[in-house]
Amino acid sequence: MLLEHLTRRACRAPKLPSCDTYRHLWGWLNAVFNKVDHERIQAVGPDRAASEWLLRCGAHVRYQGLDKWQQDYNGLPTGPIGKYKIQAIDATESCIMYRGFDHLDGLEHVEEIKLCKCAYLQDECLQRLSEIQNLQKSLLRLWIISCGNVTDQGIIALHKLSNLKYLFLSDLPGIKQKETTAEILQKSLPSLVLELDLKE
Repeated sequence: MLLEHLTRRACRAPKLPSCDTYRHLWGWLNAVFNKVDHERIQAVGPDRAASEWLLRCGAHVRYQGLDKWQQDYNGLPTGPIGKYKIQAIDATESCIMYRGFDHLDGLEHVEEIKLCKCAYLQDECLQRLSEIQNLQKSLLRLWIISCGNVTDQGIIALHKLSNLKYLFLSDLPGIKQKETTAEILQKSLPSLVLELDLKE
C-alpha cells in the first residue's frame, strides 16, 4: 500500500527543467553580467567598472604595481578614482561577451590579455578589442587559446594593435588558413613574435 502511494506521488512530481532551459537561463545571466552601465563607469572610473565586469564574469585582473591577481569581486580594492589601474586581464573560462567589451574603452594601462576557453568569444569581440585606441597603444601581449568561435577574420583584425609584441594562438579550430593569417599579421606588425600551436 505504501509503495503504491509513493509510486503514485512520484509520477505526479513535476519534471525537472531540460538542459535547454538551463542553457537559456545561463545565457540570459551572462548577458546581464556583460551589460554596460555608463553611469557606473562615470561614478567609479573605467578601471573599477571594468574590474567589476571582468570579475562578475569569472575573469581575473592584476593592477599596476601589484603582483597578486584580483579574483574576489567582494575584495576589490577601494580608494580614490584612478588609484588602481588594470595592467593585465586573465579571462580564462570567463563568460565575457561582445556587449561587455565597451568596458575596455577607458583603460589606458592594459599590457596583457589572456583569452582562454571563452565560450562567448567571437570574431566581433576581437575586432572590437582591436578598435579600442587605448589598447592599440598599451597592449603588448595577447594569448588566445581554445576559443572555438574565433576564425581567421578575428585574428586578422588584431593587426590594428600596433604595439603588440607577442601573440600566442592555440587550439583554434575556426582558423582554416593559418599560414595566410600569420603572414598578414607579420606584414602589418613586423616586430610581433607570433607563436602558433594550431592544427593543420
